[in-house]
Amino acid sequence: MTETADLFHDDPADEGPRWPEVRAWLQSHAATLVEDRALLQELGLRPHGPNVVDFGAAALSRVEAVAAREAGARKAIEGVARANFAAQAQTHVAVLDLMEARNPSDLARRLDAAAQARFGLAGASIVLEKPGGIPFGWRALDPGGVDGLLGRNGLHRLGTGGQGLGLFGAAEDEVRSVALVRMAPHVGPNGTTRPALCAFGSPDPEGFTPEMGCELAAFLTRVIERMAERWPILS
Repeated sequence: MTETADLFHDDPADEGPRWPEVRAWLQSHAATLVEDRALLQELGLRPHGPNVVDFGAAALSRVEAVAAREAGARKAIEGVARANFAAQAQTHVAVLDLMEARNPSDLARRLDAAAQARFGLAGASIVLEKPGGIPFGWRALDPGGVDGLLGRNGLHRLGTGGQGLGLFGAAEDEVRSVALVRMAPHVGPNGTTRPALCAFGSPDPEGFTPEMGCELAAFLTRVIERMAERWPILS
């Protein structure tokens, strides 16, 4: 393997030219460098009259490259900011619509409609563990089902999957990624809590990923949790 010569390393044992020698040779043979257009192009330089080399092109290209990188990064940040602002605005409108729900079934219907119309999802559902009654339009899980999906202490889960869970009804075949958020509404007898979750399903495998934040989905879930407590489930 060959090694790149270090023109500045002062070691008497090394053979080969040193930078002072190379510099002196270039000074005395300037025409040789100026006339070697292929070498100048490789160095990003441009001849400009006798014994003059224009360094502007190389410097300008570096400045333009930096500016292009900065412009690309700025556009990416602006795009993310616009998407976040739009999602927040849609979330606020969805919350206002959820607050108009007249009963548990209407609440589930409004959540599913908002997920599809405002966020482009395949669907969304309210999921409640048994035993106990399950309102029409809600999805049922066997005892321990919420812990089975989120882990014993898990608050949410984002990622691919969603098919075969029985959480999205007729839309389940369209779901490729999910956001599941735990909740525990006081809807049992005497105001006791029941394990539950809100499920959001996206038709895009990258719609929900583990690296994403869960703030907006969690905010909607808290609204659903409080709204569900308007109508205790007695059976």
